[in-house]
Order: sequence, then structure tokens, then C-alpha cells
Amino acid sequence: MDIFATLQEETGQFSPSEQRIVDILLDQFDFAVNASIIELAERAQVSPPTVTRFCRRLGCQSFADFKVNLARTAYVGVRYLNPEAESTKPADVAADVITKAQNALYLVHRALDPDMLEKAADRLSRAEMLYAFGSGGNSSMIAGEIQNRLFRLGVRVTVSNDHAMQLMMTAAARSNDVIIGSSLSGRNGELVRCFNLARENGIATIALTQSDSPVARAAEIVIGIDLPEGENIFRPTSTRFAYLAVVDVLASLVAYRNRKTSQITLRHIKQQLVEHRDGDDRQPLGD
Repeated sequence: MDIFATLQEETGQFSPSEQRIVDILLDQFDFAVNASIIELAERAQVSPPTVTRFCRRLGCQSFADFKVNLARTAYVGVRYLNPEAESTKPADVAADVITKAQNALYLVHRALDPDMLEKAADRLSRAEMLYAFGSGGNSSMIAGEIQNRLFRLGVRVTVSNDHAMQLMMTAAARSNDVIIGSSLSGRNGELVRCFNLARENGIATIALTQSDSPVARAAEIVIGIDLPEGENIFRPTSTRFAYLAVVDVLASLVAYRNRKTSQITLRHIKQQLVEHRDGDDRQPLGD
């Protein structure tokens, strides 16, 4: 049961005394989750039976049942109950989003381990086949970007965001193949399973993820990306810009290592774009 979802659904339907209880739940969550029925009643200026009836209205059998469900809410994150106040003016929103993206790029630049980048680029440049894995909105996008950056350099690469397919691809991979996976949380259990299987089969694995995480511990080479998230739940995560930058760094290193193959492949692609779309070579290499 999500008590706060129920509160949102019944907004405007509570009596004045019930609304005072609701206000305490929303504005004084730490107090409410630890308060006794008498303490909550006193602060809301209602009687304990009123609190009990309020709990039953929310679908709880008793105040004790209500407290259990309320405590579970803490695991979701209190910041989702009372999102921080932010200016919604377009200029302020643009400044907030872009500043956070710039900060993410700055922090990841400072934290990158050149030795790990070198090891990862070496593996990628020598891979007979590269498998890029990611699940969820951001990591699926990162996996797709790995394919987008590397195929144009002559790297044989395929991407998957399906757990079952990832496991089958890992089982079918050969010794000179490489599996690279992205996980912003570092807690993708299915990716951990693939990495463990790959290690058993002698296949190189590269992780873009949080350093001290299950995914990192399962991978052979780890590009650690450890960035703090802000409190604004409405702003898309800026961490993904850091991941995209790391992918670009790896792609550039691979291009320089496999310069001849990369140059030939890029020229072939550009030739087709010039002939069938652009008319000259001033446009980007692909839309």
C-alpha cells in the first residue's frame, strides 16, 4: 500500500480534522513515522479515535498497520513526498539542467582513471565481436550509444537491453569477444549474472557503473562513474551526460588505436551520406 498515493487520490475530500493529519504526514514526515497515536492526535488537534478512523479510511486495519505502511514509505525516499521548491521559469530551468550537466562532466573528468581507460580501449580495439548491454531508460540508451559510436569505426558491435537475450549472447560469445555493460545504479542483477558467466568462459567484461557496486565487482575492467544526484526529482538525471562523455572518450581511443580501419569505415559512411543526402561533407556523420 502506498499511503501517499491514496492521499493524492483523495485530495480535497478530507474533513478539516483529517486534513490536519494529512498536513502532518506531508510536512512533518519524520515526526509522523515515529509518533504514537496520542502524539499524532495532539499535534493534529484531534482525538485518538479520529486518527484511528482516518487510518481505516486509508485502508489500514489499525493505527499499528498504518505505521507499518507509513514506515515503508521511507524506503521510497522522503524527497519524493515533498519535492524541493524550484523556479519553473524557462530561463531558470534551462540554467539548472545545463549547469548540472556541466558539473557532471567536470566531476567525471576529474575522477576518470587513465589506466582503466587504456585497458578498456585496448580490449575494445581488439574485440572480434562487441556486445553492449544495458537495461532501463538510461543504460539502454548508453548501450545504444556504444553501438552508435563504435560501428562507424569498423567495430563489429551489437546491442541488447533484453535480459534473456543478454544471457544467451553471453553464452554464445567467444574468447576474443568483449561484453561491455552500463548500469547507473550498479545493481542490475541480470548484468551481474552475464558478467559472472563471461568470466567463467574467459570473456573480457567492461563495466560503466558505480565503483563500489555488484556490477563493478563482477566486471574485469571498471570505468567508475560516481556522481551525486540532486534533490530535484523532476529534473532528469545529469549522470547520463557523464556516461555519454565516457563513451565518447572510449570511442576516440579506439579510433586512434585502429586508425586505418576507422578512417576507411568513416570515409565509406560519409561517401554514402554525401551522395544520397548532403551533397558535401560539411554535415555531421549521421543524424
